[in-house]
Amino acid sequence: MTERNGTTKESAEVRPVPAGHRDDAAASLGDYRAAFHAGRLAMAVLNRDGLVLAANPAFGELVGADPEELVAATAADLTDLGADPRVWTAYREVLCGRSDRMRCTRRLKHPEGHSVWVEVTVEPLTPEPLSGEERMLLSVADISDRHDLLARLRHLQMHDPVTRLPNRALFFERLSAALEAASFEPAGTGRIGLCYLDLDGFKAVNDTLGHRVGDRLLSAVAQRLTRCAEGTADRGSGRGEHLVARLGGDEFALLVENSTGTEQVAELAQRVLDALQRPFDLAGQRLSVSASIGVVERTATGTTATGLMQAADTTLYWAKEDGKARWTLFDPERNAHRMTRQALSSTLRPAVDRGEFTLEYQPLIGLGDGRAQGVEALVRWRHPQFGTLPPNRFIALAEENGAIVELGRWVLERACHQARSWQLAHPSDQPLFVSVNVAVRQVWDSDLVADVAGILAETGLPPELLQLELTESAVMGSAGRPLQALQALSDMGVRIAIDDFGTGYSNLAYLSRLPVSVLKLDGSFVRGFRSQEHPNPADEMIVEALVALAHRLGLTVTAECVESAEQAERLRRIGCDTGQGWLYSRPVAPDRVAALFI
Repeated sequence: MTERNGTTKESAEVRPVPAGHRDDAAASLGDYRAAFHAGRLAMAVLNRDGLVLAANPAFGELVGADPEELVAATAADLTDLGADPRVWTAYREVLCGRSDRMRCTRRLKHPEGHSVWVEVTVEPLTPEPLSGEERMLLSVADISDRHDLLARLRHLQMHDPVTRLPNRALFFERLSAALEAASFEPAGTGRIGLCYLDLDGFKAVNDTLGHRVGDRLLSAVAQRLTRCAEGTADRGSGRGEHLVARLGGDEFALLVENSTGTEQVAELAQRVLDALQRPFDLAGQRLSVSASIGVVERTATGTTATGLMQAADTTLYWAKEDGKARWTLFDPERNAHRMTRQALSSTLRPAVDRGEFTLEYQPLIGLGDGRAQGVEALVRWRHPQFGTLPPNRFIALAEENGAIVELGRWVLERACHQARSWQLAHPSDQPLFVSVNVAVRQVWDSDLVADVAGILAETGLPPELLQLELTESAVMGSAGRPLQALQALSDMGVRIAIDDFGTGYSNLAYLSRLPVSVLKLDGSFVRGFRSQEHPNPADEMIVEALVALAHRLGLTVTAECVESAEQAERLRRIGCDTGQGWLYSRPVAPDRVAALFI
C-alpha cells in the first residue's frame, strides 16, 4: 500500500529494538555505571557544551561537593581549564569534535585547604546506546606524589650542590624567560641587568688549602651574594627581582629582572665588592678574597641570552684586565674596538697569502753629513674593509696568534729584494742598507738564522746591508736560543739594532755581552729637545750619557722621532750618529726612496 506522497508505510515505520538487544544494552550501561560510581579515579560525564551530566563520588570528593549537585555545572570551572589559553583551546577542540583527546596538568585547591596536582584528560565516549547523545568523559588523576618527586629531581638537576644556588641550566632558563616577559609585560620596565663575576685568585685557595676549604668559601660567597641581592631588590614595586646563580667554578651571576637602569645594577655590583672584601672565617681559616665583575644593563627588546652573556663575559675580562677587584660597565665603543681587533686577528694569516701587505720605507740620515745611510722597512696592511693600517694596529695581534712568523718572513724577503734592486740600479761605494723589525717570537718559533741566510742567498744582498731591529725588552736578558741566534746573525755580517732603547730593562752592563751594533733611542728622549726657549736639561744629559756609553762600547746611535732642525742640530752636537723622523721624510713607497736619496 502506497501513501499519497509515494512513501511506503514500511519505510516510514520506526523499527523497535529487539528485546534481546535492549537487555544487552541495559546490561552494558549498568556495568558502566557501576564502574563509574565505584571507581577511585575522579570522573565526570559531560555533554558537548562542557556541562556535567554525571559525576562519580571520587570527583565530588575532589572538588568538595555532592556528585548530584554537580549536574549542569561547568566542568572547566571545576578543573581550572580556562586559566591557560592553550589548555582552553585544546579543550574546546575536543568538545567540538575536532580533536580526539586533550591532556593537561593543573593545580587545584583541595577542599581541605592544600593544593593538589592533577592530570586532567578529556575524550569522547561511545554515544548513548538508547538516545545516541554524544558525551565526553573527563577524568582527573591525582599526581601530587609524582609531581613532588619530579619537582625534587628537577631541583637537584637545576641547583648547584655546593652553594644550593641555581646552576647554569636554570640561570639560562630564567634569563630567556625574563627577556621574553620583559618584551611583552606592560607593567615592567622592559630592561634587564646582569652582574657576571668570578673570584680573583680562587685557584690558589684550592691549590694551597684544598677543595674542601674551597667549597666552603664558595658556599660562604653564595650566602653574601644572596644577601646583597635581597638588599637591593625593590620588593615594594615588584620590580628588580634578582636571581643569584653559580655558573660553574668560581663564576657567579646576578640577574636583575625589570631593572630600573644602569645605576641600580652598578649599585648591586658595588655592594657585592664591598661584601666580599670582608674576611671569611672558615673552620679556623681566615680568608680574604676579591672579585672582578662585568656589568651589563640594557633594554630587553632585541637582546638575546647569548648576546647578553657575551657582553657580560667581555666586560668581566675588561675588569680583570683593568686590575681586578673592581666592576666594569659594558662599553659599546670599547666592544666595537675589541670586535675589530678580533676580526683583524682572525684574518691576519689569510691576508699574507692574499698579498694585502705592502712596505714603505723611512730614511735614516747621517746627522754629520745629512746623507741617507739606510732605510727602515715599515709594513702596512691594505685591509679591504678598514683601509690602510699602520703596524701598531696589527703587529701585536700577529705576535699573539703566531702570524708574525709568516708575516715577518715575508717582510724580510720583500725588503731584501728591494734593497738589492736599489743596489743594482744605483751602484755606490756606500749603498743604502735596509733595516727590518724582528719580533722575539720569530726567534723562538722559527729558524731565523736559516731564514735570513736563505733570503740573502736568494736575493744576493750582502749581509752588511741588512740590519735587524729587536725591541729592548726582547734583547735584554736574552739567553739560550735567542742569544745564539743573534750571535750567529752577527757572525754572518748582519747588523743587530736595539729598537726603542730606554723604554725597557735598560740593563746597560748587559750591552757589552750582546752582539749589538746599533742603539735606536726611543722618541720620548728626543721630544725634550723641541723647545729652545724651555729646554729640558735632564733629557739632554741622559741622551748625551747614552751616546757616550754606546760609543765607548763601539755602537752607533740612531735617534727616532726627529721632527725639527733644532732637534737634529742638538742631537748632532752631543754626538748622535743618525736620525730618523718626519724632518727628513715620512715613510714612502720604494720608488720615492730611489728618487729622493739616490
